[in-house]
Amino acid sequence: MTHPAQPKASHFINGEYVEDTAGTPIPVIYAATGEQIATVHAATPAIVEQALSTAKAAQKAWAKMTGTERGRILRRAADIMRERNHELSVLETYDTGKPLQETLVADATSGADALEYFGGLAASLTGEHIPLGEDWVYTKREALGLCVGIGAWNYPTQIACWKGAPALACGNSMVFKPSETTPLCALKVAEILIEAGAPAGIYNVIQGMGEVGGALVTDPRVDKVSLTGSVPTGKKVYAAAAEGMKHVTMELGGKSPLIIFDDADIDNAVGGAINGNFYSSGQVCSNGTRVFVQKGIKEKFLARLAERTGNAILGDPMDEATSFGPMVTENQMNIVLGYIEKGKEEGARLICGGKRADMDGYFIEPTVFADVTDEMTIAREEIFGPVMSVLDFDTEEEVVARANDTEFGLSAGVFTKDFTRAHRVIGNLEAGSCFINSYNDAPVEAPFGGVKASGVGRENSKEAIKHFSQVKSVYVRMGDVEAAF
Repeated sequence: MTHPAQPKASHFINGEYVEDTAGTPIPVIYAATGEQIATVHAATPAIVEQALSTAKAAQKAWAKMTGTERGRILRRAADIMRERNHELSVLETYDTGKPLQETLVADATSGADALEYFGGLAASLTGEHIPLGEDWVYTKREALGLCVGIGAWNYPTQIACWKGAPALACGNSMVFKPSETTPLCALKVAEILIEAGAPAGIYNVIQGMGEVGGALVTDPRVDKVSLTGSVPTGKKVYAAAAEGMKHVTMELGGKSPLIIFDDADIDNAVGGAINGNFYSSGQVCSNGTRVFVQKGIKEKFLARLAERTGNAILGDPMDEATSFGPMVTENQMNIVLGYIEKGKEEGARLICGGKRADMDGYFIEPTVFADVTDEMTIAREEIFGPVMSVLDFDTEEEVVARANDTEFGLSAGVFTKDFTRAHRVIGNLEAGSCFINSYNDAPVEAPFGGVKASGVGRENSKEAIKHFSQVKSVYVRMGDVEAAF
């Protein structure tokens, strides 16, 4: 009997499911048990060609529709997604291993929010009129053309929509390649868009590893590449896109600082640190994994943190009582366990966790290290797992300098009751998505993205419209033309 997670086919092109079993089989492993629940096939060159030519052919007519018409389809897709939230969340849990408690409120819901938000904006994409005496210039905001989206494995439904919704709102078409680790959810997004009335070919999903991504990124028909992934992958994809002078958005990793001052509300600060380190079992790019705690409250903070971390419920992700799930793959689990060993070797003090949980699947206990110093490996490198590093600090000036001493710059957070200090510190931190007395909120209305090695461009908000469209300016002369001869 086929598993309910097995899709109808590997790819979704031109409005329908498409299979080509000549492609390399990609096993889909359920992280909670380690069992194979589905198989998809990597896109063959013929599938890549079919997706690109289809998307290219469909784009012009889509761009010619009014923004209102495009927006209506996106908003209808949002409604369908909300109606099916439960089944989409179950699929996301199969795809990623994240607890249903989390996927029910953070994945398809976030995807639906993006479709609704950009659906609402689609009709508002106007240019401007620039008067120049009797002459004038007008501008138009035009689609880029064919966009490629490359997804990460931590939020497969959300990322498929975060990239697809603004691209489609602006009149582009898209070929989306999910992570080979989580290939299932994006297919449902494509299916829902068709059901909502989107023309065939404007949103296509094909599977594959780096080779398929490379074929998409280097194709001369592609006008824009939007990637969510690691910094090393981002550098490669950015370079490949630059060869073809393509537009890019790069949402990459981080080693973000979360700064907690002596006057912070301890429970709120602990809650922020838990959200910034243990949500999605730590598999979130914006996580605040360097938690700087002012010395006056250090032991109090650590005691409360250990107590609350002990309340995590590890177990069957399909049980809504479970609040902490497995790593996405065995390989990711082993990478994280390696970092935990490094933390111990380099002299960090283990407060809780620190090992693989004694159960089926790829579970690691939520792990907290204290007395971490800036040069330790666990304080420098992105771990992408449930490992929190707590560092001490004395003064504001000192902690800002240390927080900025990293190649990354995705997020940053501050907990304090002193609002002047909160804004001053955030103003001095080199990061794109920041939080005051909170952490890791990502509403579609707010821009999301990083500085330094954490990426270029922004997702969500009106900023995303700028990254999926371009401006044409037209000079209109009302009188005669003067010329030298």
